[in-house]
Amino acid sequence: MVTGIGRRTFLTALGGAAGSLSLRPRAAIAQQPMPVIGYLGPGSPDTDAFRVTAFRKGLKEAGYVEGENVSIVYRWAEDHHDRLPALAADLVRRQVAIIVATSTPAMIAAKAATTTIPVVFEVAADPVKLGFVASLSRPGGNVTGVTQLGEEVLPKRLELLHELLPAAHVMALLVNPTDPGLAEPQTRGSLAAAKTLGVDLHVLSASSERDFDGVFAKLKELQAGGLVIGGDALFTGHNDQLAALTIQHAMPAIYQRREFAAAGGLMSYGSNLADTHRLVGVYVGRILKGEKPADLPVQQTTTVELYINLKTAKTLGITVPISLLGRADEVIE
Repeated sequence: MVTGIGRRTFLTALGGAAGSLSLRPRAAIAQQPMPVIGYLGPGSPDTDAFRVTAFRKGLKEAGYVEGENVSIVYRWAEDHHDRLPALAADLVRRQVAIIVATSTPAMIAAKAATTTIPVVFEVAADPVKLGFVASLSRPGGNVTGVTQLGEEVLPKRLELLHELLPAAHVMALLVNPTDPGLAEPQTRGSLAAAKTLGVDLHVLSASSERDFDGVFAKLKELQAGGLVIGGDALFTGHNDQLAALTIQHAMPAIYQRREFAAAGGLMSYGSNLADTHRLVGVYVGRILKGEKPADLPVQQTTTVELYINLKTAKTLGITVPISLLGRADEVIE
């Protein structure tokens, strides 16, 4: 915790340094270079705006404000993961003080680009299994970060949708195949849950927003009764578009962010992503103050939130059980 310095103490300290300070031109003092953060994002400034806002909030909590005492260089992949290695290399060439990697593919690119510049990640995959850190408690090296519940909660999304739609025996899971570190474990877990529930689960893929229309055409062809959307930065950045498509095609669907349900999606269940990105900002601030990534344990969010859009349920002709409504963090009407 950063503590303030009393006015009397501050004046005493300043008095001892007054002579040396008076010899330095004011312009020289004002022109001290600010540390530069490299922000490596998988989406765009528009789709990832909520992440940036939350990150800045965490930075401010740690005592840093963009444009005042820290500078941020943004590099966006625009949903093209193959661009991330070049973007990460560019940040390394710029000799940024820290790199922030806000997805698994971004973290893979950042880790490959540098072993010396501190890197702080936010991912939904297991950072130990992927080799990002040696352990959660002692990351080691130049990397630490924050994990959200991704692969762990996806089977639960299927369970919730099945609880709401017990007569639907054909459902689909949407994943992004360009993020295998996340898509593969989410698929395994969901298929196992589907087998237990007696649901025929079809795995569909989308690598960019251009694939979304084809996904919904396939859902109609399969006569799927529901859609589970996997956790991925691509889908998070296009919550509103996906929610609109589920309304247009009358497709009951569940995703991870409240914003999906607020935009008309039937349900959402998952971690609070704004909070995870705020924690990234706090960690970046601590590293700027001198702490080492190797000594900062990877933080794991354990809170999940359930939101139900009752208006959408009524539009789809779905009766939400009282037991499910009672477990919701919020019912949107």
